Amino acid sequence: MEIFKEIAPLKAFLKEKATSAVGLVPTMGALHAGHLSLIEASKKENTLTVCSVFVNPAQFNNPLDLEKYPRTWEPDCRLLANAGCDVVFAPEVSTMYEQESIVTFDFGTLDKILEGQFRPGHFSGVALVVSKLFHIVNPTTAYFGQKDFQQFKIIEKLVAELKFNLTLKRMPIIREADGLAMSSRNRRLNEAERVHAALLYRSLCEAKKLLLRGEKIENVKEVVHKNFDALAHLKLEYFEWADTENLMPANSVSANTVLLIAAYVGEVRLIDNLLMHAN
Repeated sequence: MEIFKEIAPLKAFLKEKATSAVGLVPTMGALHAGHLSLIEASKKENTLTVCSVFVNPAQFNNPLDLEKYPRTWEPDCRLLANAGCDVVFAPEVSTMYEQESIVTFDFGTLDKILEGQFRPGHFSGVALVVSKLFHIVNPTTAYFGQKDFQQFKIIEKLVAELKFNLTLKRMPIIREADGLAMSSRNRRLNEAERVHAALLYRSLCEAKKLLLRGEKIENVKEVVHKNFDALAHLKLEYFEWADTENLMPANSVSANTVLLIAAYVGEVRLIDNLLMHAN
């Protein structure tokens, strides 16, 4: 496995070695089985797999969240090597941002709702770093997890608007035995918080059953809010039922709708989602 910290050597290597399909898995490190499922998917479909490991400061609107984001470089490298990853790109912040960036992105309503409402500027930072990675690596296919559903829709729009010549793949959420979506932030949960964090997924499953039974969304939201109100150290930030294309509120049950949730478990903010058509 080759490891690069600088852009020029990476591009030279890829120019020499990447004679056919290249897969890119962008990450912020603190890797888990969800990330490794993306590496596995890339290896099946490409001759060369590149994983980026970069904690992008531009997408953090909370400095404390950036400071506390888990960084596990050596274990990450071992996991990637064992998974058969070919290339790791792990630049310093000064490499990706030689000076403070003034470039911003606006995705209309798509980046103002849900996560965008509570994390202003977040998706502009995501779009900026993903654009840089696409230009640097020039992948054939890029792989993202479904857990960050809104992020994937933003990146779809980015690729369409800027005409990036690549394919995007949205891969299924990998979950713990109790349903908790795997996330780097789960590492920050203490033992009791970890147990209670499974409420996000349980609430999504309960909501899906109620909606499929014909219950009104207002009543379903009330049920979900009560679930969280019962636990003092959990705080529901939002629970919504949306169209999968534009993430605007849905008004009928269909295969093109998704349930989305965000909540604080102690000091740790977690997100999850559940497609209405999925089993």
